[in-house]
Amino acid sequence: MPSHAPDHADPLARERAHLTASRAALRAMRADVEALDLRDVAANWVNAEALHHQVSERIKALADLADTPLFFGRLDYLHAPGAEAAEGAEGERFYIGRRHVHDADGDPMVIDWRAPVSEPFYQASKKAPMDIALRRRFGYTLGELTAYEDERLSDPAEAEQTSKLLQSEIERPRVGPMRDIVATIQPEQDEIVRQGIGGTICVQGAPGTGKTAVGLHRVAYLLYAHRERLARSGTLVIGPSRSFLHYIQQVLPAVGELQ
Repeated sequence: MPSHAPDHADPLARERAHLTASRAALRAMRADVEALDLRDVAANWVNAEALHHQVSERIKALADLADTPLFFGRLDYLHAPGAEAAEGAEGERFYIGRRHVHDADGDPMVIDWRAPVSEPFYQASKKAPMDIALRRRFGYTLGELTAYEDERLSDPAEAEQTSKLLQSEIERPRVGPMRDIVATIQPEQDEIVRQGIGGTICVQGAPGTGKTAVGLHRVAYLLYAHRERLARSGTLVIGPSRSFLHYIQQVLPAVGELQ
């Protein structure tokens, strides 16, 4: 969608409307899968069972987690990603979230955080804006969009600033099940998450610095970027105890992957 489209007179109302429309689109995507007629599709009962399992998993993956924001950021590109910069060229706007959501015409309403077009949300800065005109972060309270914060990365007149929304989310006390950090991944963490599949990566740090969360987000990224390969070989998450595995079990579903 064009990034130069004018905002609603009330920007927060406009973003809330996009959230409502995105949730409706996600429900429609799930309804389409639920409505699939699988009778007489498979050649034998083995294939039929495998197909039913795949569809069941897809339905689970399209669940709307009410207490988990569907998107947490927005990127307004100066130019269409991949296009050559040209005077008068129109940019694009992308909402960054935990999974891909498209409307009835197939146009994206939310872009998966693991997609290449989402990388500037984590990596762009005033020194290296990565063709981003505006980065917008969203604040939520109990699943309701309540605030936003803008950075005009390509505007030389605007000084670099520290995001209060980002800082408050990072500093929020961790209670209950382990929460995902996808909305607050820092540049150095993102570099680890998006490393290639070859070789072994060891994430080190002091207690509470997000080592486990980064590791799980890397798993989610690899499942996105190398899905066919890992579907054949499988993915194993090992923990020191059942209690630990129970503690982390909601992280992967929250970022769009089932365990």
